[in-house]
Amino acid sequence: MNEQERRRRAHDMDATLRVGKAGVDAVADELRTQLGDREMVKVKFLRSARGGTTSEELAERLADLAGAEVFQTRGHTAVFTR
Repeated sequence: MNEQERRRRAHDMDATLRVGKAGVDAVADELRTQLGDREMVKVKFLRSARGGTTSEELAERLADLAGAEVFQTRGHTAVFTR
């Protein structure tokens, strides 16, 4: 799958994880599990999770915790890959 197809697929995906006030630590294991079952996972960062940080910062932290890579961040969502 080329880069353009991956971006299109990421755009069409629904978020299967939501990060709320408990933060990225609360969903890191679930992200790791979901990435074991599929190639990409979309995560939405709710307002209560963002506080004084950006979605990009939260995505990088979550990727570190889950052993994943940030494929794309747009607005308040991020797509992760293995």
